[in-house]
Amino acid sequence: MFYDRAKIYVKGGDGGNGIVAFRREKYVPLGGPAGGDGGAGGSVIFIGDEGLRTLIDFRYQKHYKAERGEHGTGKNQFGSNGGDRIAKVPVGTVIKDADTGELIADITEEGQRVVVAKGGRGGRGNTKFATANNPAPGFAENGEPGQERWLAMELKLLADVGLVGFPNAGKSTLIAAVSAARPKVADYPFTTLEPHLGVVSVEEGKSFVLADIPGLIEGAHSGVGLGHEFLRHTERTRLLIHVIDIAGSEGRDPLEDYDIIERELALYKPELAAKPRIIAANKMDLPEATENLARLQAKIGDTVEIFAVSAATNQGLTPLVYATYRKLEAIAQEAPVPIEPNSHLDVKVSGAKAPRFTIKKDPDGTYIVGGAEVERHLARTNFDNEEAVTRFQRILDVMGVDQALRDAGAKHGDTIRIKELEFDFYEYGHDLEEEE
Repeated sequence: MFYDRAKIYVKGGDGGNGIVAFRREKYVPLGGPAGGDGGAGGSVIFIGDEGLRTLIDFRYQKHYKAERGEHGTGKNQFGSNGGDRIAKVPVGTVIKDADTGELIADITEEGQRVVVAKGGRGGRGNTKFATANNPAPGFAENGEPGQERWLAMELKLLADVGLVGFPNAGKSTLIAAVSAARPKVADYPFTTLEPHLGVVSVEEGKSFVLADIPGLIEGAHSGVGLGHEFLRHTERTRLLIHVIDIAGSEGRDPLEDYDIIERELALYKPELAAKPRIIAANKMDLPEATENLARLQAKIGDTVEIFAVSAATNQGLTPLVYATYRKLEAIAQEAPVPIEPNSHLDVKVSGAKAPRFTIKKDPDGTYIVGGAEVERHLARTNFDNEEAVTRFQRILDVMGVDQALRDAGAKHGDTIRIKELEFDFYEYGHDLEEEE
């Protein structure tokens, strides 16, 4: 089965905790700090693999977690880093954040590596906090949590040429005739329910990749049938071959078929209407094909090159293959047409740099402090250690959080919340004012 969408959960490994330790050696009565750092957490990494064709592995394995880093130990010994979790994905996979729609990666090359969930940094041991004023600190940092999120994965086939047309126009037979691909071919609508790739060898050292895009129908652009599932596979192709049942063997008018498919492509994405194309007038071995071909040529004129072929008898396939290769070479030499950023990927584009922290007031009077930097310091603080808590308070003050809370109207004793942590806002000197 061809699976081209998946939703998975990824989590980088948490960093190991730093440790509080001191030298305990004979004849060294005032040993200094000796707490080692924690190891960094491993990351979840995706690697492009041209040998994969579907996302089926991600349907059965939905959780990918990297190893956490080891905690530091005494004698300034660092914890080991956690191992990365590596997963291979098909070339042509677009990866987005499932919650925000933000584009994370577009895997377009063999071996391309993308970190989709970064591991957390290891916490620093107390040795790192020794200063002239505090030569023996009694606190250390916790490891930073690894990044975690849900990913939406979508596979868009990477092919040079895409075959488009109505069901039973002969696309599967055509790709089987000109390449090593062997799709199942039968005589009923929607024979092809999944895309097929085939490598077409023109001559030694010259080839191109051809994708058999499943049959389209009227209304496909709005999702009728399996429209959206199929149309998006045409987005990455450089050239389209519009395969038409020129004999009208299904009881339809070939010229009307041509108009419908061209309209569906344009309505789905305007960029598709601008793609270079070739028309393959297929089933020339059947009655009425010659008459309909003349009608099509009169309608199209010189705007699109038409090739009279029969995939069943191999008639006209060699000229079609050579013409396709020549057109691809010409396209490769042209300057790429600029496209609006991410417009074809339907993703949100990140805006300006986020502020260091945010403050908002809940209806119940609680002041909520947010922001990645504040939350990172929160995660790295051991709140069972008084010195570590004092340091965290000092960090908030230096960042300007305390003053921002005052500006927002916070008074002594008001409740402040940072994620799950709640505490009272404390104004230094307030107790003295009450005594006076």
